[in-house]
Amino acid sequence: MNDFTLHIYRSLLLALKKAKYISLTFEEYCEMKMRGVTPAGKFVILRHDVDLKAANSLQTAKIEAELGLKASYYFRVVPESNQPDIIRQIAALGHEIGYHYEDLALANGDKTKAIAHFKQWLDYFRTYYPVKTICMHGAPTSRYDGRDLWKEYNYRDFGIVGEPYFDIDFSQVTYLTDTGRCWDGYKVSVRDKIPQYQDEWTRNGWSFHHTEQLIRRIETTPSSELPNLMLTTHPQRWTNNRAAWHKELISQNIKNLAKRVLIALK
Repeated sequence: MNDFTLHIYRSLLLALKKAKYISLTFEEYCEMKMRGVTPAGKFVILRHDVDLKAANSLQTAKIEAELGLKASYYFRVVPESNQPDIIRQIAALGHEIGYHYEDLALANGDKTKAIAHFKQWLDYFRTYYPVKTICMHGAPTSRYDGRDLWKEYNYRDFGIVGEPYFDIDFSQVTYLTDTGRCWDGYKVSVRDKIPQYQDEWTRNGWSFHHTEQLIRRIETTPSSELPNLMLTTHPQRWTNNRAAWHKELISQNIKNLAKRVLIALK
């Protein structure tokens, strides 16, 4: 039990602070980009996809707030994620709240139903926070890619300023995600990856398996060589509870095997 604990997550945040990273929410990044404003230094966007176990998100949010950092939390409509009291508490800590949408999968590919569902739930999450950014839920077992909804509609018509997979310049921002319960999970990820830049990031030494490797890279890289970062975590994976930690490990290993099969079949 030496990775994916709240202890090591705190260590990662402390490494970012020591390296003088500027903490931005995704909303702030998008608004600065729209105004043509450049951050006065290297920045990190801390993104959290709250797929399950919403209570875990409150723990990471408290650690970030204690350290003076801001993050973006994306909530699904399912009860395991959509916990009103937790959403309120995270917003009260100064973090951004966004919609982790999967409307196309829930509507079985019907785009008319999907966009109506999207608007309904966007309005719902806006009762907790003035939501301006969204992020697709990968839904690896679904045949539908949620981002395809925007081939017919425009999320900006709903007052949305950004969706990470469309609105981040990944030539200028390195993307790291704990999908697969490791930092090189893009190998088994169905959708949560940026394949056109992955080889470049790997060549530049920004591909890791363990969190300690990422921390070490941040600590030993000269500040002038550090990249801008978006770090995506799924707080369900991060816990100091030994039983929950082992349960998540076993569950994720099974999921990774299933993802490999899905990818092989495509």
